[in-house]
Amino acid sequence: MFFQPLDNKNQCIGYYAEGNFYYYLPDASLTKTWDYSTSLKNYQIEFGRVYCNGKNLTEVCPPQYKSMWERIKTKFEAFRKSFILSKLNLEELCLYEILPEPFLFEFYDLKNEITKHVFETYPRPQNHDDMTDVLKLIGDIRQQPLRINLSAIKHKLGSLQGKNFAGRIQKIKKICDYNPWGTITGRLAGVPNTFPILTLNKEFRGCIFPQNDWFLELDYNAAEVRTLLALSGESQPEQDIHEWNIKNIYDGNLTREEAKKKIFAWLYSKRANKRAQRFYNKELVLEKYWDGHDIVTEFKREIKNVDNHHALNYIIQSTTSDLVLAKAVQINDKLKEQKSNIAFMLHDSIVIDLKDEDRYLIPDLMKSFSETKFGKYKVNISVGKTFGEMKRLNYNG
Repeated sequence: MFFQPLDNKNQCIGYYAEGNFYYYLPDASLTKTWDYSTSLKNYQIEFGRVYCNGKNLTEVCPPQYKSMWERIKTKFEAFRKSFILSKLNLEELCLYEILPEPFLFEFYDLKNEITKHVFETYPRPQNHDDMTDVLKLIGDIRQQPLRINLSAIKHKLGSLQGKNFAGRIQKIKKICDYNPWGTITGRLAGVPNTFPILTLNKEFRGCIFPQNDWFLELDYNAAEVRTLLALSGESQPEQDIHEWNIKNIYDGNLTREEAKKKIFAWLYSKRANKRAQRFYNKELVLEKYWDGHDIVTEFKREIKNVDNHHALNYIIQSTTSDLVLAKAVQINDKLKEQKSNIAFMLHDSIVIDLKDEDRYLIPDLMKSFSETKFGKYKVNISVGKTFGEMKRLNYNG
């Protein structure tokens, strides 16, 4: 049966189904809705937004409902503006507490009809279950408010860039929220009017403090290079990948920085390098995942209408992104009974807001992050009292 949660806030419990409002959690007969809400975390639900690869309701609205949907959207925006003028805190109130009931019936009923249309017309994507897990992960991160203290970086706010940053921070939600369909490859994109963690200038990171005691960051050593190596059928070296390249490709004749620049310059170019090709078989990877038009990755993500110039880049970047997301889902599950939690994610790393009493978990978290479907990736670990003072740690358990 189709239904719609009444809000996506933790404290706002209720749903709409078959012309009625219910102010408790849904039962097992309700299986399909438009989008994820945190109240649905422990339910087996299918989401229309996943079926249509992240399109919004306006984009998927069938023609017979277009005018009605536009009218409802306009009315909704008018309500929102009036609430802002009245200085209502919309983050602390539930929609069903402040919107007129007749409007709510009309809004949720039409949302249900559009959702039904999506399930009837869009095929179930191959990566549906993975994307559902990602939606739940993002929903959990969205519920974690950031602790922002601009006075900690006041010496950096005198420049025009600093003043613009400070002004912007005053106007946005102090949360990290992500759109998992915001890029072609599936790398996370930030949601407008939330904290811009993915594009944040490094010099402003010091304003972000943990809610608990520490930030713990896990990231892979040369993630995309390792992914290409894995997709080429090679096993993962335990050592730093650039040191491994120096020994196996460059005869020990380069510095680490030189080797790093050389492998990345070759990776996404048409340059020939027979020695590198022995281990990093770009042609084999293209043949396996790109049919000349479309890509289907190891994670069953489909990328349509890809040209030869972008194909390898998309395969590697998308596969690496989905690998990190899969690991984040796993780590989020490990932390669900702990005081520590995932604070936010960067493109290829996970930042955990760590409670000091949970330090014993670090070896297990590192192990979970390192053990991938492509073999054991070398993991870098950094810690800091703010996000601006993260220091690489040689951790031995």
